[in-house]
Amino acid sequence: MVQIEGMNRALEDFDVFKDLDEDTRVLISGCAKNTVFQAGEYIYREGQKADAFYLIRHGVTSLEVHVPARDPLVIETMGDGEIIGWSWLVPPYRSRFDVRAVSLVRAVSIDAVCLRAKCEEDHSVGYEFYKAFLPVISDRLSATRLQLIDMYGHPKDYEARKKAKSAPAKKIGKKAAAKKKGK
Repeated sequence: MVQIEGMNRALEDFDVFKDLDEDTRVLISGCAKNTVFQAGEYIYREGQKADAFYLIRHGVTSLEVHVPARDPLVIETMGDGEIIGWSWLVPPYRSRFDVRAVSLVRAVSIDAVCLRAKCEEDHSVGYEFYKAFLPVISDRLSATRLQLIDMYGHPKDYEARKKAKSAPAKKIGKKAAAKKKGK
């Protein structure tokens, strides 16, 4: 019981668990364990079975998308107090991104199979947990959207850049160039 009590206290440090009652946190802490990832180590790989999610106690991770013939696109970095992984909630329970430890990461790992079973067993626990977890998903989707907007920009901007690159350079005579300079 000491391990569960310690995990229960660890869960309290994360916003997603703050509004859950003590009994629910204790129940969920039965699915938790401490884990460590070394810098550069992958926590998730896209397409891999998502059988856990992680509460970052210390360190930095990057959520990445594989882009052929380029470096991975970093969607978001997450650090102390943040949660990584929500693919465990949605069948077929496969990771949709790569997640890599940027530095040494100490985290609490929540066994998703265990937690899904507890939520299925007690629907009120499941309902309360899903309500608390939904903002994590919403925030991640918003971050992805902003990253994509930054990456691709507005379509009109793209078309203008494309036209500017393909337009032949105009030759300006000396008189026209002088006139343009205001001489």
